[in-house]
Amino acid sequence: MTDRSFEFSRAITRRPGHSVTRGLRAADTGTPDLDLMLRHHADYVATLRETGAEVVELPPLEAFPDAVFVEDTALCLPEGAVLMRPGAPTRQGEVAEMAPALRDFYDDIRQIEGPGCIEGGDILTTGREILVGRSARTDAAGIAELTAIVADWGHPVREVDTPPGVLHFKTDCSLLDGDTILATERLAATGCFDGYRVIHTAKGEEAAANAIRFNSLVLMAAGFPLTAGRLRGDGYAVREIGNSECAKLDGGMSCLSLRF
Repeated sequence: MTDRSFEFSRAITRRPGHSVTRGLRAADTGTPDLDLMLRHHADYVATLRETGAEVVELPPLEAFPDAVFVEDTALCLPEGAVLMRPGAPTRQGEVAEMAPALRDFYDDIRQIEGPGCIEGGDILTTGREILVGRSARTDAAGIAELTAIVADWGHPVREVDTPPGVLHFKTDCSLLDGDTILATERLAATGCFDGYRVIHTAKGEEAAANAIRFNSLVLMAAGFPLTAGRLRGDGYAVREIGNSECAKLDGGMSCLSLRF
């Protein structure tokens, strides 16, 4: 079977609002510059569209400072969508705001009811399985509920551990094609990608691991030349997108869209 885990015809994004300056962050590295973030976001959306995809850009949600990071609200699969239950209490209201947009595209939408929590940033869907990392935002109960839901659609789930101090599983990895993962050495060392081909981020460029393969392009954060060079040397078409302001809120390339 041809692997289509990186082929998409649609994406949903959300413009950051003024409240983004109050977004969650593991460490304070400065207040995000909204104007610069908006320019980066526009570049991101334009790059997705360049591949031929339809991109829905939702308006800002000022009541939810982290709402630009739409990936955490849902898992989108060919058969249906699953609404998440974020582990950060201030983000749980974002899910209901995303649901109407997904109903425009999906007939079958299911929801994590709890009491467990799970965020999309901890979910990596490959052509053969769904990997879910336990983290501070995703717990065993949330993973178990997701496993039961997607089993109806024929998707196996494998629970893995996220290294200590790493916010989300996909903070440290991304899918490049059906058999290839871009990952930090610390995550790959856990053995969770045994059976896949792994390309390591360069030392000191661990933040480059959160990229996305979207049709013909690999979108990665700008500022990591060694890792970008490794990917280009391996034959991938890389597009570097400014991410300095989202990075202040622990956000990366995958966080900014739902892809299906």
